[in-house]
Amino acid sequence: MVSEKIHTKHVCVIGGGPSGLVAARELRKEGHSVVVIEQNHDIGGQWLYDSSVVAGSSEDALGKGSYLKVHSSIYASLRLTSSREIMGFTDFPFLIKKGRDMRRFPGHQELYLYLKDFCERFELRDLIRFNMRVQYVGMLNYTEFGEDLKWVVRAIEKKGEKVSEEVFDAVVVATGHYSQPRLPTIKGMDAWNRKQIHSHVYRVPQPFHNEVVVVIGNSLSGQDISMELVDVAKEVHLSAKSLEISEGLSKVISKYHTLHIHSQVDSLHEDGRVLFVDGSCVVADSIIYCTGYSYSFPFLDTKGIVVVDDDRVGPLFEHTFPPSLAPSLSFVGIPRKIIGFPFFESQARWIAQLLSGKRTLPSWADMMKSIKEFYHALDVAGIPKHKTHDIANFDYCLRYGEYSDFPDVEQWRKDIVLATLKNAEENLETYRDSWDDEELLQEALHSPHFRQLGPEAFSL
Repeated sequence: MVSEKIHTKHVCVIGGGPSGLVAARELRKEGHSVVVIEQNHDIGGQWLYDSSVVAGSSEDALGKGSYLKVHSSIYASLRLTSSREIMGFTDFPFLIKKGRDMRRFPGHQELYLYLKDFCERFELRDLIRFNMRVQYVGMLNYTEFGEDLKWVVRAIEKKGEKVSEEVFDAVVVATGHYSQPRLPTIKGMDAWNRKQIHSHVYRVPQPFHNEVVVVIGNSLSGQDISMELVDVAKEVHLSAKSLEISEGLSKVISKYHTLHIHSQVDSLHEDGRVLFVDGSCVVADSIIYCTGYSYSFPFLDTKGIVVVDDDRVGPLFEHTFPPSLAPSLSFVGIPRKIIGFPFFESQARWIAQLLSGKRTLPSWADMMKSIKEFYHALDVAGIPKHKTHDIANFDYCLRYGEYSDFPDVEQWRKDIVLATLKNAEENLETYRDSWDDEELLQEALHSPHFRQLGPEAFSL
């Protein structure tokens, strides 16, 4: 719904990664006063690579602490799994730049540089308070349905004792969801006294030289890390929930005699044995858990209004607003399995317009009804709670954009996503460097997204 009454708010954005930066840009565009609090020394969030962690010597290699010393989960060799032309914000394409990583699927450093370019282009750096970790976010004057709500935000200097406290009209949580490791429950896990790490602290393969390594989790990171380890490890054993693997992974396994696929892990034993549910067993030196990440907001005090239950953050209307606290509290970047940057941009625009009064939310009752219907639909479909925020639906992204008149996701962008997924399924090792979608690339090049920038902007 559209409103004519315009307000300006003092807004705190927590996090200087992609979702936080675009939130700051959209908020300022609507005339709001914005402060971004970032715990690291620079922008980038997950994409600010941290090489200081060494697998096996980290103080918290399994990431069980409430505050981890390392935020980024990026490993040294990581390359994007999506091509650059579908990445980037709608008015700031992820262009090729001479002298940098010019590959279609560049390494993580190139995306970090893109975010720095974005930050510079929209003059966001002056909004950011670096090296400040948020300790507490709480309500100053909670009233039913969050009317005239204010928020107290307390942050501490990362390498000192300086504490700052400030009152804001609204808080946007943009801390990402790839920093708090999600671990399985395996019999004997606590007693297994050899090296166990989560992929969160994996950086390079060398620490696993000549070792027998079990990689638990057949996700993209699990596959990437397994393929990287085969060059240095004695053996690599990849444990997957299902042995029905892709054609691409089958090709990789047949190529490397030291790479083996297994069913799920049944139990771990003090003598180093890893027993799988199919009865097979290996004696391992190390285990790497590529088992994903959980949502975690240890700083956020909402008096139980917003909770994280088995990775369901809620209740949230459209994965963004808790109805009882909206629009003064919002989340950007909760959804997964989407075309990330444009979606975060649409979230940020909606939040900014709601706070300015340009738009209004449905009633509390209508938002709660929508949430309950959504949860019920997941239950009926047999989708587990921890996958609540896995969208994987282009139609949803289109409908979501209607809240702020955000432009539709272009058809070429959808087609390239699907083509990449198909190529990766069939050619796991080569899909980033060999593809067959030239027509789609040309369609992208001649779209309004790139055409306004001239033909030199995007040439592969």
